[in-house]
Amino acid sequence: MPLVLGVDSSTQATKVELRDADDGTLVGSARAVHPRVHPPRSEQDPEAWWEALCLCAAEATADGAYAVDAVSVAAQQHGMVVLDAAGRALRPAKLWNDTESAPEAADMVERLGPALWVARTGSVPRAAFTVTKLAWLARHEPEVAAEVRSVLLPHDYLTFRLTGRRVTDRGDASGTGYFDPATGTWLGDLLDDVVGPTDWPGRLPEVLSSTESVGPLDARGRDGLDIGAIDVVGPGTGDNMAAALGLGLAPGQVCVSIGTSGAVYTCGLTPPLDASGAVAGFADAAGGYLPLACTSNATQVTGTVARLLGVSAVELDRLALSAVAGASGVTLLPYFDGERTPDRPLATGVVTGLRSDARREDLARAAFEGVVCGLLDAFDALAGVAVVDDGPLVLVGGGSRSPAYRRVLADLSGRAVVVPDHDEAVATGAAVQAAATLTGRTLAEVRAGWDLGHGTRTEPDPDVDAASVRGAYAELRG
Repeated sequence: MPLVLGVDSSTQATKVELRDADDGTLVGSARAVHPRVHPPRSEQDPEAWWEALCLCAAEATADGAYAVDAVSVAAQQHGMVVLDAAGRALRPAKLWNDTESAPEAADMVERLGPALWVARTGSVPRAAFTVTKLAWLARHEPEVAAEVRSVLLPHDYLTFRLTGRRVTDRGDASGTGYFDPATGTWLGDLLDDVVGPTDWPGRLPEVLSSTESVGPLDARGRDGLDIGAIDVVGPGTGDNMAAALGLGLAPGQVCVSIGTSGAVYTCGLTPPLDASGAVAGFADAAGGYLPLACTSNATQVTGTVARLLGVSAVELDRLALSAVAGASGVTLLPYFDGERTPDRPLATGVVTGLRSDARREDLARAAFEGVVCGLLDAFDALAGVAVVDDGPLVLVGGGSRSPAYRRVLADLSGRAVVVPDHDEAVATGAAVQAAATLTGRTLAEVRAGWDLGHGTRTEPDPDVDAASVRGAYAELRG
């Protein structure tokens, strides 16, 4: 029984799944948390990701009792990992939700214009994008920038720790802001212009195809992981791209991901062109495109409200579900850590409609509704530039386990919401990629053979006045 290890290295934690490469049977799983981050400066030591991966691999394989034949890593997009000539991290990685580079993002868009950015990279750069973080580094830490010899994304870094090779894939590369997803090439001249001239081709990883093996673990990877030799390491990808693989997302089918951030995306064969910057024209991990609109604030909003109310996540769900839709007039704008869609990196949260008879239930409900309204704004932006169907929304991420998120998303979208039975779609997608790389089957063949299409369905309540709730939110958003 060949076994594959799929890795999801997210902002909050590393999650892994050990699956049978032939039929997808889940053999083992594990989770290890990462250090918490607090934007506007959101940074993590890449070594923490590696330590979490090693812990999870040991647990999922019962300390090596199960022999792993292939591994692939998916991770949070956009993060900037800079290495010196010896392959050591020069500083903590700046993550996607670090907004310190907002001035650099504004400068480069103003100077070159959004149309040029879309034409060359498929997206208009926001503070989340790696290109803006490199510009920040050159401006604020020039002595560190001078020592940089490799620029990697989080998933690239973990693949590097496993194999010693500096590689990436087309999907994750498309979120950097200096990669052309249509031609599959780095844009060194663009980096020369907006960051500064240097040997960019020598500093950027090789771009592999979606199921091209990086190779085996090297000696350092074997010693660190300590679960035996692994001969096949997949190219990996970004977290949203991996989730699309794990879900077998069809063209036009819409996925809503509710985690630390929120994302709304679909698959397509042609790149979207959105000069507003709301929808990023990312590549997927299977040769197509993954038009995506992202919000910066999701489960951290409801987590913060739970903390302020002194209740658990389970109790917050119960409070929210016991309140009426519309939260008795309480409306929450969830821009706690700035916002990406719309582009308001310095924004903060706002609550309106509080009266002396307001209840905890109302604030709890308003928190879920605020996050969902932001995601539905992102959905509207996606539908404006990409083909989307009118079927159920597929809900993934940590928020998919919340009955309140399921209910509010269904009610305010007016669509059924389906939560897959396998609730770690990113790790599953990474495992699908590892299996395809190992066996030579296509990604679609692996996914079909694993029978992962089951889920729990939540129907919308026809009595909820979704337009009223969204209207109150839109008025507050401005």
